[in-house]
Amino acid sequence: MKNQELANIFYEIADFLEMEEVAFKPQAYRKAALALETLGEDIEEIYQRGGQKAVEEIPSIGKNIAEKIIEYLKTGKIKYYGDYKKKYPVNMAELTAVEGLGPKMVRDLYAKLKIKNLKDLEKAARAGKIRDLFNFGETTEKNILQSIKFLKRSKGRFLLGDILPRVREIEDNLKSLKEVEEVSVCGSVRRRKETIGDVDFLAVTKSPDKVMDFFCSLPGIVKVWGKGRTKSSVRLTEGLGMDLRVVPRKSYGSALQYFTGSKEHNIQTRKIAQAKGLKLNEYGVFRGKKQVAGKTEQEVYKILGMECPPPEIRENRGEIEAALRQAQSKPNGLPRLVELKDIRGDLHCHSKWDGGANSISEMAKTAMKMGYQYLGITDHTKFLKIEHGLDEKQLAQQGKEIDRLNFQFSIFNFQILQGCEANILNNGSIDIKDEALKKLDYAIAGVHSNMKMTKEKMTERIIRAMKNPYIKIISHPTGRILKRRDEYQIDIDKVLRAARETKTILEITLFLKDWT
Repeated sequence: MKNQELANIFYEIADFLEMEEVAFKPQAYRKAALALETLGEDIEEIYQRGGQKAVEEIPSIGKNIAEKIIEYLKTGKIKYYGDYKKKYPVNMAELTAVEGLGPKMVRDLYAKLKIKNLKDLEKAARAGKIRDLFNFGETTEKNILQSIKFLKRSKGRFLLGDILPRVREIEDNLKSLKEVEEVSVCGSVRRRKETIGDVDFLAVTKSPDKVMDFFCSLPGIVKVWGKGRTKSSVRLTEGLGMDLRVVPRKSYGSALQYFTGSKEHNIQTRKIAQAKGLKLNEYGVFRGKKQVAGKTEQEVYKILGMECPPPEIRENRGEIEAALRQAQSKPNGLPRLVELKDIRGDLHCHSKWDGGANSISEMAKTAMKMGYQYLGITDHTKFLKIEHGLDEKQLAQQGKEIDRLNFQFSIFNFQILQGCEANILNNGSIDIKDEALKKLDYAIAGVHSNMKMTKEKMTERIIRAMKNPYIKIISHPTGRILKRRDEYQIDIDKVLRAARETKTILEITLFLKDWT
């Protein structure tokens, strides 16, 4: 799918436009990028089916951007983007990944110090060359070095939400081969880890040579590390490594169990097998030389005296004991995982009112199509001017629109709730008056600035916000952004105790582009 490739280009064009302080256009390109990321359908198929008109019908895609999409689909390039890359030969994605470093700062660093990439940036910061630049300073230079250190720790790993569409595309390609009897994604992708190092595929086939030829010639592969009849290893353009293993039908379940992991989970299952006089490996479960299980995962776990635990919890964090209890019909067995069908609504959504991609009406209609019963609109408040944060007067105006829409949608047994995502100021107060918060259905509050406070002060700041009677939810309570920044210093135990006392919900934030 070209969706993510185009989204990445449009995000970068938005950054280039922001570097040149062009008004309005950066937001238009970011909205288009977001629309492509969340489209749920291949942009190439949309264009082939309906031409430019169909592309322009995608929300947030106008004529100008549609033409660039089509140019990329036809040629693999966008001249407008290429011209900017020549003008500013910087690795924008790499540099803006540094916390606090925006497009305009990248522009200034290139103009003054010819910094093009992370290596140049680190070298200049270590040499003390950044602190003397206008609008930078010694603190900024120190923060840049801290962020680079964090990014180095995260190097080589990919966000699940970024790679999942690509993984599914490859899985579907493998399934389309008539020679492939069975194929599954294993490893950390199957366990749905937040970040992924590489991807493992497992297949059953009687024609391994043909399947391996197909796998090693997939679009986007830039390197074949090894190719054989039972295992092939490749690397994609994005730098992601992938392995395909072929196993016999009789070993498929045990191989699936083994290559799903985790390592700690597998160590414990092997110990259970040994205690029963069995041997467990990727080829099967054996009693002596005789294979006694291995065709399916359920068969493997059953012979170990366990219920088959969901892949997502195979981390040796209590799931093995729970699986043993459940197999014996004892209490406190395996938990039932939350699935998409269980979700009845969303309480943290941003609309066009604060720069989001869609109107409240569009969001509500989509929510109803998803089977939701409610939708909470929680646009940012006034402290976040860059996010078009709403003040008290604008919140009241938005409330009237929501009331009108609720009247319109009342026949569908669906309700739009009005909330907001307010800002927790340095002293723990909220940037919106209590009189305005009181009129909302609920309010979320979060830390969006000054994240370098001491552990004691940050903890006090958040707890004070939780004590506000109108704040019902704390958003992103640790401030961590995967692969972007560490959490801020906070006494999470104190915060959890305060949450229980004040009956405040702590949000668990997920950034996935593909939930299906």
